[in-house]
Amino acid sequence: MRTSLVRIGNSKGVRIPKAIRDQLGFTDAVEMTVRGGELVLSPVTHPRAGWEEAFRADPPRPDDENPWAGAGSLTEFDDKDWTW
Repeated sequence: MRTSLVRIGNSKGVRIPKAIRDQLGFTDAVEMTVRGGELVLSPVTHPRAGWEEAFRADPPRPDDENPWAGAGSLTEFDDKDWTW
């Protein structure tokens, strides 16, 4: 599809038709990058998307709280300076 750039103040913009926005999942913001001489627009993703479901699928085990519990001291720092 070919489209025209539109003036937005001192900048230029591209109108993205609703059908394309819906297909790509664009909402109010997009990620914009330049890759190999091309402008790439991508839906904004959240860095921790899906973490909650992943944690629910693999609940914590009793020894997850302190992985060193029961292992004894590894260094003098562990005995003198560190507080668990």
